Amino acid sequence: MDKQILIQIAISLVAGNKGLLAMDESNGTCNKRFAALGIPQTEAYRRDWRELIATTPGLGKYISGAILFAETIHQKKKDGTLIVNEIITDGIVPGIKVDTGAKPMAGFPGEKITEGLDGLRERLNEYYKMGARFAKWRAVIAIGNGNPTRACIEANANALARYAALCQEAGLVPVVEPEVLMEGDHDLQRCFDITDQVLLTVFDQLYLQNVLLEGILLKPNMVMPGLQCKQRASVNEVADATIQCLLQSVPAAVGGIAFLSGGQSGEMASAHLNAMHVRHWSKLLWPVTFSFARAIQQPAMSIWRGEGNNKHEAQQGLYHRAKCDDAARRGEYTSAMEKA
Repeated sequence: MDKQILIQIAISLVAGNKGLLAMDESNGTCNKRFAALGIPQTEAYRRDWRELIATTPGLGKYISGAILFAETIHQKKKDGTLIVNEIITDGIVPGIKVDTGAKPMAGFPGEKITEGLDGLRERLNEYYKMGARFAKWRAVIAIGNGNPTRACIEANANALARYAALCQEAGLVPVVEPEVLMEGDHDLQRCFDITDQVLLTVFDQLYLQNVLLEGILLKPNMVMPGLQCKQRASVNEVADATIQCLLQSVPAAVGGIAFLSGGQSGEMASAHLNAMHVRHWSKLLWPVTFSFARAIQQPAMSIWRGEGNNKHEAQQGLYHRAKCDDAARRGEYTSAMEKA
């Protein structure tokens, strides 16, 4: 492990006002989104969709890194060249999702543990040779019915830390993603308390596994009420709670923070990120940016709908969302940008 190279990669991923594009949906998740829009659920259409993203003109102006799925890093464009090479050519750093999904946790109904540590060292070395310079592992923490339990939080935190250590050994920057899910009727304070507990546990495990904090990125959820909670929170309340939570649970040494969108609309995710910078920029201990998936992709997918004639307009939609998120990171996003 070359610590300085890891730090340089982490810095490059959060440099300027850029952020990460998460295009690492599993085939099953991608197919579900295709089905909702009447798009055939085949490898060829997944390839066309990912090629559309990778060939969006100028995307590298706002996107520093792209998280890929295993199928995508091996996938070729229609002309026979690798999609990952297109990403690199645009100045975007390729990353790779390496967990194998969240599975039911034995003995703990309603809770999940993320798997994928078996054989991970070998897979990381292979992905490094293919051009990946960072990786991602997602843990999911659900609130409700007495959950989450301490056992679930600690098991997932330990897996995240072991993954992160293996990544750094292989020369890849680990993106550590402990996601407290939005589903449920919990209020803002409950989300705050659980997110705080999860992050403190994750960093305790990262410390125990000798993970270099300057060479990681944290990909947390924003602190928000559950989707079924009747008491909604304003944009400013979400921004305030999120930053307060991070300030008391995330060490200053961490290389950067890149938020997941967690099912928010593109406009809402941009508004929340913008408010964090407008209201708390002077307090931030780390670069704070975005690592959105649906919040960037969904508008473009809704335009494309699997039709080649819609490709250019869909790419404009993707570029627009990335531009809005770049503005949000600068604290300059407004709803007027959506009308434009």
